[in-house]
Amino acid sequence: MTKEPLIEGYARAMLEVAQSEGDIERVADELFRFARALQADNELRETLTDIAIPVAAKEKLLEDLLSAKASPHTINILVFVIRQGRARALVEIAEEMARLAEEQARREIAEVHSAIPLDADQKARLATAIAAATGKIVTVKVIVDPSVIGGLFVRVGDIVIDGSVRHRLDLLRDALGLARR
Repeated sequence: MTKEPLIEGYARAMLEVAQSEGDIERVADELFRFARALQADNELRETLTDIAIPVAAKEKLLEDLLSAKASPHTINILVFVIRQGRARALVEIAEEMARLAEEQARREIAEVHSAIPLDADQKARLATAIAAATGKIVTVKVIVDPSVIGGLFVRVGDIVIDGSVRHRLDLLRDALGLARR
Protein backbone atom coordinates (compact mmCIF):
# COMPACT_ATOMS: atom_id res chain seq x y z
CA MET A 1 0.00 0.00 0.00
CA THR A 2 1.53 3.33 -1.05
CA LYS A 3 1.28 6.12 1.46
CA GLU A 4 1.51 9.84 0.94
CA PRO A 5 5.25 10.69 0.77
CA LEU A 6 5.02 13.08 3.73
CA ILE A 7 3.42 10.45 5.96
CA GLU A 8 5.87 7.77 4.89
CA GLY A 9 8.79 10.18 5.39
CA TYR A 10 7.76 10.99 8.94
CA ALA A 11 7.10 7.31 9.66
CA ARG A 12 10.52 6.28 8.36
CA ALA A 13 12.21 9.04 10.41
CA MET A 14 10.35 7.89 13.54
CA LEU A 15 11.38 4.30 12.82
CA GLU A 16 15.04 5.33 12.55
CA VAL A 17 14.86 7.20 15.86
CA ALA A 18 13.27 4.19 17.59
CA GLN A 19 15.91 1.89 16.06
CA SER A 20 18.77 4.10 17.19
CA GLU A 21 17.37 4.08 20.71
CA GLY A 22 16.97 0.28 20.62
CA ASP A 23 13.30 0.54 21.54
CA ILE A 24 11.60 -0.16 18.22
CA GLU A 25 9.05 -2.79 19.31
CA ARG A 26 7.84 -0.84 22.34
CA VAL A 27 7.66 2.49 20.48
CA ALA A 28 5.85 0.95 17.51
CA ASP A 29 3.34 -0.70 19.84
CA GLU A 30 2.76 2.47 21.86
CA LEU A 31 2.36 4.61 18.74
CA PHE A 32 -0.12 2.10 17.29
CA ARG A 33 -2.15 2.16 20.51
CA PHE A 34 -2.01 5.96 20.70
CA ALA A 35 -3.25 6.19 17.10
CA ARG A 36 -6.22 3.98 18.01
CA ALA A 37 -6.98 6.04 21.11
CA LEU A 38 -6.75 9.24 19.09
CA GLN A 39 -9.18 7.85 16.50
CA ALA A 40 -11.66 6.97 19.24
CA ASP A 41 -11.41 10.22 21.22
CA ASN A 42 -12.83 13.17 19.28
CA GLU A 43 -12.05 15.66 22.04
CA LEU A 44 -8.38 14.66 22.22
CA ARG A 45 -8.05 14.69 18.42
CA GLU A 46 -9.67 18.13 18.19
CA THR A 47 -7.43 19.49 20.95
CA LEU A 48 -4.24 18.23 19.31
CA THR A 49 -5.23 19.53 15.88
CA ASP A 50 -6.64 22.91 16.96
CA ILE A 51 -4.29 25.60 15.63
CA ALA A 52 -5.59 28.06 18.23
CA ILE A 53 -4.16 25.95 21.08
CA PRO A 54 -0.46 26.65 21.70
CA VAL A 55 1.98 23.85 20.94
CA ALA A 56 3.29 24.01 24.52
CA ALA A 57 -0.20 23.21 25.84
CA LYS A 58 -0.44 20.23 23.47
CA GLU A 59 2.97 19.01 24.61
CA LYS A 60 1.90 19.27 28.26
CA LEU A 61 -1.28 17.36 27.48
CA LEU A 62 0.73 14.55 25.86
CA GLU A 63 3.13 14.46 28.81
CA ASP A 64 0.25 14.34 31.31
CA LEU A 65 -1.59 11.61 29.37
CA LEU A 66 1.35 9.41 28.52
CA SER A 67 4.14 9.89 31.07
CA ALA A 68 3.06 6.88 33.14
CA LYS A 69 2.04 4.76 30.14
CA ALA A 70 4.58 5.31 27.37
CA SER A 71 8.32 5.42 26.94
CA PRO A 72 10.06 8.79 26.72
CA HIS A 73 10.98 7.90 23.12
CA THR A 74 7.32 7.55 22.18
CA ILE A 75 6.40 10.82 23.86
CA ASN A 76 9.30 12.63 22.17
CA ILE A 77 8.23 11.33 18.76
CA LEU A 78 4.64 12.49 19.32
CA VAL A 79 5.83 15.89 20.55
CA PHE A 80 8.05 16.22 17.47
CA VAL A 81 5.10 15.54 15.14
CA ILE A 82 2.99 18.10 17.04
CA ARG A 83 5.78 20.70 16.86
CA GLN A 84 6.04 20.16 13.12
CA GLY A 85 2.35 21.02 12.77
CA ARG A 86 1.44 17.52 11.59
CA ALA A 87 -1.06 16.60 14.30
CA ARG A 88 -3.78 16.02 11.70
CA ALA A 89 -1.66 13.25 10.18
CA LEU A 90 -0.62 11.75 13.51
CA VAL A 91 -2.82 8.66 13.22
CA GLU A 92 -1.61 7.89 9.70
CA ILE A 93 2.03 8.54 10.61
CA ALA A 94 1.86 6.31 13.70
CA GLU A 95 0.09 3.53 11.79
CA GLU A 96 2.65 3.70 8.99
CA MET A 97 5.54 3.64 11.45
CA ALA A 98 4.09 0.53 13.13
CA ARG A 99 3.55 -1.08 9.72
CA LEU A 100 7.13 -0.31 8.65
CA ALA A 101 8.49 -1.75 11.91
CA GLU A 102 6.56 -4.98 11.35
CA GLU A 103 7.56 -5.09 7.67
CA GLN A 104 11.19 -4.70 8.66
CA ALA A 105 10.79 -7.61 11.08
CA ARG A 106 9.02 -9.52 8.27
CA ARG A 107 5.78 -9.55 10.25
CA GLU A 108 2.34 -8.05 9.79
CA ILE A 109 0.07 -6.45 12.34
CA ALA A 110 -3.01 -8.44 13.27
CA GLU A 111 -5.44 -5.85 14.62
CA VAL A 112 -7.74 -7.78 16.95
CA HIS A 113 -10.91 -6.24 18.38
CA SER A 114 -12.12 -7.99 21.51
CA ALA A 115 -14.78 -7.09 24.07
CA ILE A 116 -12.27 -7.84 26.85
CA PRO A 117 -8.49 -7.55 27.27
CA LEU A 118 -6.49 -10.66 26.35
CA ASP A 119 -3.64 -12.03 28.45
CA ALA A 120 -0.21 -12.93 27.04
CA ASP A 121 -1.08 -16.62 26.64
CA GLN A 122 -4.29 -15.81 24.75
CA LYS A 123 -2.39 -13.40 22.48
CA ALA A 124 0.27 -16.03 21.76
CA ARG A 125 -2.33 -18.70 20.90
CA LEU A 126 -4.23 -16.17 18.79
CA ALA A 127 -1.04 -15.21 16.90
CA THR A 128 -0.45 -18.89 16.12
CA ALA A 129 -4.03 -19.37 14.91
CA ILE A 130 -4.00 -16.21 12.79
CA ALA A 131 -0.63 -17.18 11.28
CA ALA A 132 -2.08 -20.60 10.37
CA ALA A 133 -5.21 -19.02 8.86
CA THR A 134 -3.41 -16.31 6.88
CA GLY A 135 -0.01 -17.84 6.17
CA LYS A 136 1.64 -14.71 7.59
CA ILE A 137 3.82 -14.11 10.62
CA VAL A 138 1.82 -11.71 12.78
CA THR A 139 2.12 -9.47 15.77
CA VAL A 140 -1.19 -9.27 17.62
CA LYS A 141 -2.37 -5.80 18.67
CA VAL A 142 -5.52 -6.04 20.77
CA ILE A 143 -8.05 -3.22 20.84
CA VAL A 144 -10.69 -3.55 23.54
CA ASP A 145 -13.97 -2.80 21.78
CA PRO A 146 -17.20 -3.43 23.75
CA SER A 147 -19.26 -3.25 20.53
CA VAL A 148 -17.80 -6.66 19.58
CA ILE A 149 -19.97 -8.12 22.41
CA GLY A 150 -18.07 -11.44 22.30
CA GLY A 151 -15.73 -13.31 19.99
CA LEU A 152 -13.15 -11.47 17.92
CA PHE A 153 -12.82 -9.25 14.87
CA VAL A 154 -9.40 -9.59 13.20
CA ARG A 155 -7.79 -7.59 10.39
CA VAL A 156 -4.43 -8.55 8.90
CA GLY A 157 -3.69 -6.26 5.96
CA ASP A 158 -6.60 -6.81 3.56
CA ILE A 159 -7.77 -10.00 5.28
CA VAL A 160 -10.74 -9.68 7.65
CA ILE A 161 -11.91 -12.47 9.94
CA ASP A 162 -15.12 -11.52 11.73
CA GLY A 163 -15.93 -14.03 14.44
CA SER A 164 -17.70 -11.51 16.64
CA VAL A 165 -21.04 -12.21 18.26
CA ARG A 166 -22.27 -8.93 16.78
CA HIS A 167 -21.47 -10.18 13.25
CA ARG A 168 -23.17 -13.52 13.92
CA LEU A 169 -26.29 -11.72 15.19
CA ASP A 170 -26.29 -9.53 12.08
CA LEU A 171 -26.09 -12.64 9.89
CA LEU A 172 -28.96 -14.23 11.82
CA ARG A 173 -31.07 -11.06 11.46
CA ASP A 174 -30.38 -11.04 7.72
CA ALA A 175 -31.31 -14.71 7.42
CA LEU A 176 -34.54 -14.11 9.29
CA GLY A 177 -35.30 -10.97 7.29
CA LEU A 178 -35.28 -8.73 10.36
CA ALA A 179 -34.15 -5.11 10.28
CA ARG A 180 -30.77 -4.28 11.85
CA ARG A 181 -30.63 -1.87 14.76
